[in-house]
Parts: sequence; structure tokens; C-alpha cells
Amino acid sequence: MTVIENLPLFPLGTVLFPQGRLPLKIFEVRYMEMAKECFRDAASPKPFGVCLLSSGTEVAQTGDGAAVPHQIGCLAQIVSWDMPSLGVLLIETRGTQRFRIIESRVDKSRLARATVELLPADPVKPIAAKFAACAIVLAAIVDKMPELFAAPHQPEDATWVSNRLSEVLPISPLARQKLMELADPSQRIEIIAQFLTTQGLPLPGNA
Repeated sequence: MTVIENLPLFPLGTVLFPQGRLPLKIFEVRYMEMAKECFRDAASPKPFGVCLLSSGTEVAQTGDGAAVPHQIGCLAQIVSWDMPSLGVLLIETRGTQRFRIIESRVDKSRLARATVELLPADPVKPIAAKFAACAIVLAAIVDKMPELFAAPHQPEDATWVSNRLSEVLPISPLARQKLMELADPSQRIEIIAQFLTTQGLPLPGNA
């Protein structure tokens, strides 16, 4: 079990998946300091953790409105940044590996930090024939909105396809969280196929 201590957390109203793209606009002092900490080693920037909010808000970290993250999140690696104006930082991040929070706290700057254990990466699995339509649906979305997806694309991998569809389908953040927590991409893509069927897209084996 790989453990990371003192990992900065960014609780958000969205879910980050491994290999997912997440652009962020940072202006709060605590998150500026978090980014500075990540960039301390310019040659190898440190990741931070992104977690869906279970309760509270992204702004509040103390008191009744304190942000409470879900226990499973995803590491975010900063891949590019820009500062268009003083006090505003734009960063582009990629999801890398899922983690489970062992213990969390809020430091004196009101930044959430945690000790986390890294979860095993989803295995690379070919898409079963009965779910091939899921890859077709995703390919159509990628063709229309390629900017939503980070390279490299892996359209034959059930993990990549199920994660990308989980990011863009019209479902609730909590539903996305439940999909992200699944360790088996076959189970994830099966749930997605069932959802697509309920939306009027008959898939082989589910019609």
C-alpha cells in the first residue's frame, strides 16, 4: 500500500477521473499557496487531491459550512499554467490515480490536507462486443468536442471509454462519484450501457 502524507486537497463540486482533464481557475490565497507548493520542484511538480464535496461548500472550510470531501478522490497533476492577471492563476490538470482518505485535517491557512492511500489503477481491458456502442457514442462526442478530452485517446480500452463517458453524460455529481469509485471498468461500462439504453439508445444485448 502506497501512502501519501500531507496531500493538499481541493474539494470541488465535480469529479476527476484518472486520465481526465480538469482546468481550474485559482484565486483564493490558500489554493495559490497550494499551487506554489506543487511547483516547488519545477522539474517534477507534486500532485494535489481532488475530491467531490460530500457536504459544505468549496469556499467554507471551517464552521457549519465546512467542506467535507468524499473519501475517494483522484490525484491531479498540473500540466500547464498561466497567470492572465495578478492574483488569478489558470491551471490545466490531468487525473492520475485514485486514492482513499485515511485522515484529513485543515491547516492554519484553511487548506484541507490528508493522509491518503493510493488505490490500484484500473486494469486495461478490451471493450466487450455487447458494449461496443458505448465506444461509438464516445467517438461521436470526441469528434464534436475534442477539447474535453486529454490525449492519448484509448478508444479500445474499457477503462478509458467508461471514464470518459462518466465525465460527460448528463448525470449527477454523486452518480459520477459512484462510477469513479468502481474498481472494475467492466462494471462501470455496463452501468453506463444501461443508462444509455434508458435514454433511448438500444445497445446490443440490452435492447
